[in-house]
Amino acid sequence: MIKVGLLGGSFDPVHKAHIALAQRAVAALGLDRLELIPAANPWQRAPLKASAEHRLAMLQLVTADLPALHINPIELHRAGPTYTLDTLQQLPKGPDYYWVLGSDQLENFHTWQGWQDILQYVTLAVAQRPGSNIQPADALAAHLKKHHQALEIIEFEPMEISATDIRNRLKQQQPTDGLLDPKVQQYIKRHQLYL
Repeated sequence: MIKVGLLGGSFDPVHKAHIALAQRAVAALGLDRLELIPAANPWQRAPLKASAEHRLAMLQLVTADLPALHINPIELHRAGPTYTLDTLQQLPKGPDYYWVLGSDQLENFHTWQGWQDILQYVTLAVAQRPGSNIQPADALAAHLKKHHQALEIIEFEPMEISATDIRNRLKQQQPTDGLLDPKVQQYIKRHQLYL
């Protein structure tokens, strides 16, 4: 059975923690590939700063030399708010899918649109994020137990990197060394993003 990881996000911009988590998930879960799924219009957060085209271009730059990582632009081609369930229903049948998320997202997973249905399509694979524990909310824990499903834990050293912090630094023209892939850093500078 083919094992495919799915890592959704705004990638606004894609940074080193995103890529480190993706690579760690491939190794830890024995994935055949991991698909990065840039969100078009996430319903639970403020509007994105960079256009879909720019976010896609930055992802392409950073994954070019990483054969296990692929970009799936499925959500960018769909109109309206971005719901994970819609995306999963559109994916090809066959592979075992793993939804890779941080412990901060795990805490509010039970607020996602159709979260019980999402669990029919994927196994949740969770990595530690700074400031939050790998602890599912009671509703999610009860659902997993009832349906004999487990959380996969990805051993991952939390990285103190956030896209919000990077955008703030760029806006204030502060350095972002060590936070972004150099190719992404150059792209942002060339296109004067996040100023």
